[in-house]
Amino acid sequence: MYQRPHVLIVAGLDPSGGAGIQADIQAVTALGCHPLPVVSCLTVQDTCNVYGADAIAPELIVRQLECLAADVQIHAIKTGAMGSAAIVEALARFLADRREIPLVVDPVIKAAGGGDLADDALVEAMKQYLFPLADVITPNGIELAQLAGLDDIGQAAETLISQGCPAVLATGGHGTGPKIINQLFRPAQNASRWAIIRRGGEYHGSGCTLAASIAAGRAKGLDLDTAIDEAQRFVATAIDSPMKVGRGQPVPDRAASLPGATPAQ
Repeated sequence: MYQRPHVLIVAGLDPSGGAGIQADIQAVTALGCHPLPVVSCLTVQDTCNVYGADAIAPELIVRQLECLAADVQIHAIKTGAMGSAAIVEALARFLADRREIPLVVDPVIKAAGGGDLADDALVEAMKQYLFPLADVITPNGIELAQLAGLDDIGQAAETLISQGCPAVLATGGHGTGPKIINQLFRPAQNASRWAIIRRGGEYHGSGCTLAASIAAGRAKGLDLDTAIDEAQRFVATAIDSPMKVGRGQPVPDRAASLPGATPAQ
């Protein structure tokens, strides 16, 4: 009997299967870890946009977290759409005595189609309670600007770091240009940069996939830079084999790197 590293995932459910907790489960599994999924919110969503979301009761989430923690060793944690400020605060209380577990926070605020996934209270709760506990946060350019109130990527990241965030991976999937540039900002260090070829436009769930992949790497004991390296290679393979699921954005094929996988047609 063997054991894989365990990644606790707290994220929203996407009925299209392209993003959210399903994307996280697929990425974590493909990278050799076992997912522990806790759904934070239910969404009305397709590959085009998010049209609504209802948060799960925080008390139920706390019961799930405590039940899991009593039975299973947690090697890393990844968060996505959180549903409500109350859920963020409940998760922060759960994490208070578990600071040794690497936490990757994908601060999901808006869907690519423009639909809201976080109100002002939720955003402030993430900044106050969750960001200081994180190993790294992974905002895209739009989210980073909203979180810091600044358009310049470097200045925005430095602002969040000055407010207590240990590290910011500013992702470039929503940008333009021939390459997707991801930049890691940490206190008193020069920014590290990673680049992958941009294949067309945006992909439904690519941000979720990257953050979950980093969490998988951290669960396996990789340092943050190495985990990002592995995650970038995984995402690059997934978006090189996009799947057409609906009328909106294509979905990265997170099974493309698995042995015996059949390329999407």
